Amino acid sequence: MNADRTDSSTREAPRTPLREHVATSIQRYLGDLNGNDTDNLYEVALRELEIPLFVEVLNFCDGNQSRAAAMLGIHRATLRKKLREYGLT
Repeated sequence: MNADRTDSSTREAPRTPLREHVATSIQRYLGDLNGNDTDNLYEVALRELEIPLFVEVLNFCDGNQSRAAAMLGIHRATLRKKLREYGLT
């Protein structure tokens, strides 16, 4: 048996960039508006992205806010402020 042989079924498929997932979600949201306008899409989109982003990064960092802030590239005080703002503390 050849131990160096790579089974092609175990290779990972290329990952879809996050921006494509976001674009798909925005398109779906806009379609769900059913022709109605919205005047705060930027605020809604930021909130809808930031909340799960903070939750998942904090989970990844075992709740360590300093590590999470460093991973996010923001100051720990900013992260704490956002967590309070979203009721995540």
